[in-house]
Amino acid sequence: MSAFRTVHPEITAAGIPPVPLTIEGYSVLHQMMRFRWAAWRDLAAGEKSKILDEATSVLAPMEQNAGGQSALFSLLGHKGDLMLVHFRESFEDLNRAELQLARLRLSDYLEPTSSYLSVIELGLYESTIKAYKALTDRGVEQHSEEWNREIKEVLARQTEAMRSRLYPEMPKHRYLCFYPMDRRRGEDKNWYTLPIEERARQMNEHGLVGRRYAGEVKQIITGSIGFDDWEWGVDLFADEPLVFKKLIYEMRFDEVSAVFALFGHFYVGVRCPAASLGKLLDGEIPNR
Repeated sequence: MSAFRTVHPEITAAGIPPVPLTIEGYSVLHQMMRFRWAAWRDLAAGEKSKILDEATSVLAPMEQNAGGQSALFSLLGHKGDLMLVHFRESFEDLNRAELQLARLRLSDYLEPTSSYLSVIELGLYESTIKAYKALTDRGVEQHSEEWNREIKEVLARQTEAMRSRLYPEMPKHRYLCFYPMDRRRGEDKNWYTLPIEERARQMNEHGLVGRRYAGEVKQIITGSIGFDDWEWGVDLFADEPLVFKKLIYEMRFDEVSAVFALFGHFYVGVRCPAASLGKLLDGEIPNR
């Protein structure tokens, strides 16, 4: 592991800007909720059926929504009973989904425990360094009209090339692991004062581990700086939960995680199709 020292980003990387370019896709909302089991048990069977029919009529179309899908998960542990994950084209669309759910009679039996707001994000370290250096070598002034125009063209090309990753279908895997994370900004270790080339190197090594699990895990990274309490959210989808432990544990040995990563609460859930909500609320785990 290499040694680190605090450096000022404005003088790193041959004078190029320290901020890597990013491209963004779907807006994402996680809703964690506790279910009021005692109140639900007191309802007559006919009343339960009406509430479930109404909820299913809203949730089922959300699962197939062309402009970003939703998925329901049964959470394990004390942090909640249900988690809804929404992919949408804008924050307004996320808010519409929230309001649709709030109007359901089922919402009378749900108590929010947490939530997380973010956008699907891809960091472009390699493209950033290449573009910044090319512009700098040509003597283009940073953030000038010419600079901004060419950077905009880079972002447009990358967005088109990465469209399927920016606007994915909701993975259909049985299990989901979600957690938020930060990069360390302390006096001793500060991610944001490393030269951009060094950050790019560490992120590349980190990504190599994830790619080895590509056949078992679908990973979606979302950016949340300015939107929520942490800097990124991570969603891992898989058909076997043990792979979450193996992947995350192996990644802890990467330099970027071992030195600079901070993690929030982890949420693990089992996928529940809208059509199976009634079974779930009867205490039956949906079939694979």
